[in-house]
Amino acid sequence: MRRRGAAHRPAAHGTTPGENTAPHSHSTRTNTAPHQETPSGGHIMKIGIIGAGNIGGNLTRRLTALGHDVSVANSRGPHTLGDLADETGATPVPAAEAARGAEVVVIAIPLSAVPDLPSGLLDGAAQGVAVIDTGNYYPRERDGRIDAIEDGLTESRWTEQQIGHPVIKAFNGTYAHNIIDAARPQGASGRFALPVAGDDEAAKRVVRELIDAIGFDTVDAGGIDDSWRQQPDTPVYGLSADADGIAKALADAPRERPAAFRA
Repeated sequence: MRRRGAAHRPAAHGTTPGENTAPHSHSTRTNTAPHQETPSGGHIMKIGIIGAGNIGGNLTRRLTALGHDVSVANSRGPHTLGDLADETGATPVPAAEAARGAEVVVIAIPLSAVPDLPSGLLDGAAQGVAVIDTGNYYPRERDGRIDAIEDGLTESRWTEQQIGHPVIKAFNGTYAHNIIDAARPQGASGRFALPVAGDDEAAKRVVRELIDAIGFDTVDAGGIDDSWRQQPDTPVYGLSADADGIAKALADAPRERPAAFRA
């Protein structure tokens, strides 16, 4: 996420913080009986993270700390991820192998790099894999013009079309440092919430449960065609608030794409 006008809502993919008419909020849990459990008693999942920048790196840190089996990839190759691997215990892999056996895959790379992801990226993933899209479209600063998005397609729908698989949009408007610093136990006072959008209800449930374990409440932001409500420069983008505040910001979002985020 890149900086917007208000100082308290900076951007999420940098060092500063990436339709339901009335979005609703609640945390969800399942009683899956896993073969292995995290230290807190949850299901150990195999998770692939593509992108090791601010968002991808901090998700790697948080998810390994929770006991998950994390593989991480970037555009420069596994040999460049030694420090992150040593710090977290994550396994550095080529991007083509990041989704192998994964129940959750996180795509945390610039939008303009999505078409360059390996062909068949998700072929070896677990059945029903949930794919999290953290991306934002920055046409002037980074990505260049993408006609379909300029014509009104949501950013995450465009990403779906590139990878050939449904995505769940989450973390795109999150301060990267909040993933580590702002996590709170379920029910704790002052716990922040994140908007989560997607069409696959089963995958959305998995992602919301994972976010709950990371330390945040969630708000169901609707389907991917509704995910414009959490794109750059909307009221929820960069907002640190509880579930009620996030739901209100989603409901208040204007449909027109802000001029500052058009090519």
